[in-house]
Amino acid sequence: MLAEARWPEEGDAGAAPPGVPGFVFSAFHPLVVAVAERCLTRRYGAGPLPADNRTAVVLVSAGGDTAGAAHVRETVAGGGRVGPLFFFQSVPNSVAGHVAARWGLDGPVVCLSPTGDPRAEGEAEVDLLCHDGDAAQALLILIEPAPDGTPGEATAVLLGEETRQ
Repeated sequence: MLAEARWPEEGDAGAAPPGVPGFVFSAFHPLVVAVAERCLTRRYGAGPLPADNRTAVVLVSAGGDTAGAAHVRETVAGGGRVGPLFFFQSVPNSVAGHVAARWGLDGPVVCLSPTGDPRAEGEAEVDLLCHDGDAAQALLILIEPAPDGTPGEATAVLLGEETRQ
């Protein structure tokens, strides 16, 4: 493990992570970005990473953006019009790709919906990507939004070989 971050950490109690341009309504996307940025900043300081860093992003969430999905479902059921941003953000790869682009991570982007232990399944995917040569390291993000609409919890772990800026 090269770095790790969580939400919430000390000082986050009751706070929501900062919003992310292009992502609306749900705390899912800001939570992913907050833990990813904390983790990468702890390892590298400011981004982006240099080219050819071969850093993958592996996002693991059983439920995904449940608040956003519920909003779309209710809007459609009520005969309303769904805003175009919801089509973009409805796929977890969108926020994983946002993190990759912002930090210059040029490895694969993978999203998993685990059926067992989320961390074990995510680490198995990271091992596969690294052993197959697709990545030198991976940012593993584990996230489950809270059912009550609060941000929930997330963990980001940077795993793999040393890649310096």
